[in-house]
Amino acid sequence: MMRPPIILLKDGTENKQGKGQIISNINACQIVADSIRTTLGPRGLDKLIVDSKGATTISNDGATILKLLDIVFPAASTMVDIARSQDAEVGDGTTSVVVLAAEILKQMKPFVEDGVHPQLLIRAIGKACEKALKYLADLEIKISGAGELREMLVKCAATTLSSKLVSQERQFFANMVVDAVNTLDVNLPLDMIGIKKVNGGNLNESRLIKGVAFQKAFSYAGFEMQPKKYSNVKIALLNVELELKAEKDNAEMRLTNVTDFQAVVDAEWNILYDKLQKIHDSGANVVLSKLPIGDVATQWFADRDMFCAGRIPQDDLDRLMAACGGSVLTTVSQIDDSVLGKCGKFYEQQVGSERYNFFEDCSKAQACTLLLRGGAEQFIEETERSLHDAIMIVRRAKKNDSIVAGGGAIEMELSRLVREFAREIEGKDQAFWMAYAQAFEVIPRQLCQNAGLDALDILNKLRHRHAQNEKWAGIDIHREAVGDNLAACVWEPSIVKRNAITAATEAACLVLSIDQTVKNVRTPSGGAMPGLPGQ
Repeated sequence: MMRPPIILLKDGTENKQGKGQIISNINACQIVADSIRTTLGPRGLDKLIVDSKGATTISNDGATILKLLDIVFPAASTMVDIARSQDAEVGDGTTSVVVLAAEILKQMKPFVEDGVHPQLLIRAIGKACEKALKYLADLEIKISGAGELREMLVKCAATTLSSKLVSQERQFFANMVVDAVNTLDVNLPLDMIGIKKVNGGNLNESRLIKGVAFQKAFSYAGFEMQPKKYSNVKIALLNVELELKAEKDNAEMRLTNVTDFQAVVDAEWNILYDKLQKIHDSGANVVLSKLPIGDVATQWFADRDMFCAGRIPQDDLDRLMAACGGSVLTTVSQIDDSVLGKCGKFYEQQVGSERYNFFEDCSKAQACTLLLRGGAEQFIEETERSLHDAIMIVRRAKKNDSIVAGGGAIEMELSRLVREFAREIEGKDQAFWMAYAQAFEVIPRQLCQNAGLDALDILNKLRHRHAQNEKWAGIDIHREAVGDNLAACVWEPSIVKRNAITAATEAACLVLSIDQTVKNVRTPSGGAMPGLPGQ
């Protein structure tokens, strides 16, 4: 008697499982890594991505590229996640973490094909990762002293920027980024560094304002009569509308005579004038509001030599409050000197084709603005992304003041140390540890390939130098040779490497642990709301 078949899943559902599915997932992750592999290092190339709306992005930042790619393969989305986590946590090393994860999977693939159980591999590379992080902690160099710390921060920022489009000006921007981070308070809040982009000019015209700068807001008639320069400024920060409002369409007033109507009109004007008078009496000479400031208020302020601007973005108001003190007020009924922001000087200046308002010598001075100049819009966008990475690196390096040498030096040393430890392990685990150690060599190999160097020759030289205990021997891309990267000031914060190794290993373990993928069939409506009954 034949048993009836058990239909568990809906017709059309994709169900793949077993060893073939693990290998398929590994291949997909390698393809994702191949798409950004060539962007690694100082000689890495850029990618041009056009989205569904036709907007173009030119970048060599791994996280940015993967974010813009619409990856639909389920397991491969893990690569996008680790690039995003690296970007959010550290800011740099997004390409490295994806390339390293893919290489670990590539090294484990032959074992999976030979029938080794994935859990044995996961356990082995988990232990190998712990050992590698312990070696990393022993190798990192602590930096102490204010002068040495600043020098270390500048070198870390310059190393990050060396692989970006702005690499020619990396020293200029590295100093700018370090100065920007040093103006922040002890918590180093990222949103207190404003970045404003102005088309035109060249990169060298970019500058750091130790204070706040933002584009001139929309202004009404009377704005031209206002002064554009003050010293010893008192700033009123408002979230109040200072303009006469038109009656609502559905408003209704029943009046018996004309004088009543005139009283209603006069009351509205008097409310506005009362607000303006209170602002003036507080001693403020610059008035900024998130909401509109109308033409009546603009002219009233101009007659009293006061400057005003409405429709100021919230983030600019927040940074101004952090830099100058004061409070953002929602009413002017109790405005006085204690709630006003204060700064040394205020002025308005033409920057390219735009006019900008500048607030400098701020009383608290815990916010700053980077004003970026450049030709093409995409170039300025990529410059902003590059500086964001550098700012993140400097913040991390300031909190964790330990460094390692970059340019493949630390990866080669970790590979050697893990390989030496693996020789003492008995059984098949030794092969897994050896494969994990081999994966670290992908970073220097890829740096060579992207720079057009002979990867086989350079790697052999690196292995030889590290075998002689030259632990900081790495690739000097500019001399196209092997050199001491610690002496050459190719420095990276050790937390970048620690985070990359941890994230790459976790991603590899995750992919190896997936042996079945079930993809449900899409609904005929494509996920839209179902129609009403009878439709």
